Amino acid sequence: MIVIIANIWAIFRKELQGYFYLPLSLVVAGLFWLISGFFFFQILLGPDGVVQQAAKIEQLGIPSQSEDYAYQFLFFFLSVIGSLSTFVLPILSMGLYAEERKQGTLELLATSPLTNWAVAVGKLLGVLAFFMVMVMPLIGYEAIALSAAKPPIPPPVPLVAHLGLILLAGSILSLGMFISSLTDSSILAAFMTFGLVLFLWLVDLIGRNIGGFWGSVLTHLSLVENYNNLVKGVLDTSSIVLFASYIVLGVFLTAQSIDALRFQRS
Repeated sequence: MIVIIANIWAIFRKELQGYFYLPLSLVVAGLFWLISGFFFFQILLGPDGVVQQAAKIEQLGIPSQSEDYAYQFLFFFLSVIGSLSTFVLPILSMGLYAEERKQGTLELLATSPLTNWAVAVGKLLGVLAFFMVMVMPLIGYEAIALSAAKPPIPPPVPLVAHLGLILLAGSILSLGMFISSLTDSSILAAFMTFGLVLFLWLVDLIGRNIGGFWGSVLTHLSLVENYNNLVKGVLDTSSIVLFASYIVLGVFLTAQSIDALRFQRS
């Protein structure tokens, strides 16, 4: 067990350090901060932002709670970040295995003493950690904005909301890692991952049109439906289980994909 954890830690460190030296990942992080900062300003201080809405309500003499506006701000902002992540995360995951296939090092990895599960988990944790680093400045901005709410917003609400963002990111990255293990083209892996994520993001619309039992099943599989449940601050165990299932599924399929490659080379 200790050996497995040590292997996961080694892969994790290698992947995380690699993202800080990769120009594309730094460009993606810069664009992510730029776009999210723009929406942060618009949602909070824009012409139709929550601050302007609160000011208009106050001018009309209607009693209001600043806590309500804090909830609105948190939900709207993290909804935007979730949508933005569907574009960013496929780019981060596209090279997890595709680049190693292209460079011919995947065969060495497949025949190494490291277990496929340890490699997949280490790679997933590395890219997820890099995404969390990208999110850290946004959490600081949110903390400053939410500190002005009186009465203050209960701490479990933003904690559950950001847990939802981490689980969403883990699900997309895990599925993207599996797709990356199937091809030596990073660009193709990114497009395929985005297509799958887009389907899982909008599958609830299909489910509502179908209705009935299968409609309910499709709605439950939706990323956006379950993400919104958590972003609202509701600790929905079914949503957590679904995201965890996507993460485990991606790791499992990735390990099987590398196993198949190892079998071909044996």
